[in-house]
Amino acid sequence: MTSPPSPPDDDLFAAARRARQHAHAPYSGFKVGAAIRAEDGRIHAGANVENAAYPQSQCAEATAIGAMVTAGARRILEVAVVADSPEPISPCGGCRQRLAEFAAPEVKVHLCGPDGAVRRTVTMGDLLPFAFGEGHLASRE
Repeated sequence: MTSPPSPPDDDLFAAARRARQHAHAPYSGFKVGAAIRAEDGRIHAGANVENAAYPQSQCAEATAIGAMVTAGARRILEVAVVADSPEPISPCGGCRQRLAEFAAPEVKVHLCGPDGAVRRTVTMGDLLPFAFGEGHLASRE
């Protein structure tokens, strides 16, 4: 279940907020920023990048994961997602699976407004119960 909002560190939120400012969202106008704290403490951020062919767009979380992997990190310790909506904006289903590839079920995901208000803090386990992972592939022959 969800826990009471517990704000991310200022640097994690600030990185997600900065990334959101650089989002490429000419079609929806809905800008999203995400920031990931990796196991080594570094923060990797990303923004959504829309494309006229909508299925080719990329979510902010996917962009941040790509930056983290490119930098050589492989484990997520904390996530912040920033969007301008009165309701909490959570990662889409595809990004939940992408995050679960690198984050344990207890990793906190902070759903924030651009003003810094944490709308909700959840765990990866809350977002994606029964996640499909490498353990499912261990039984292959």
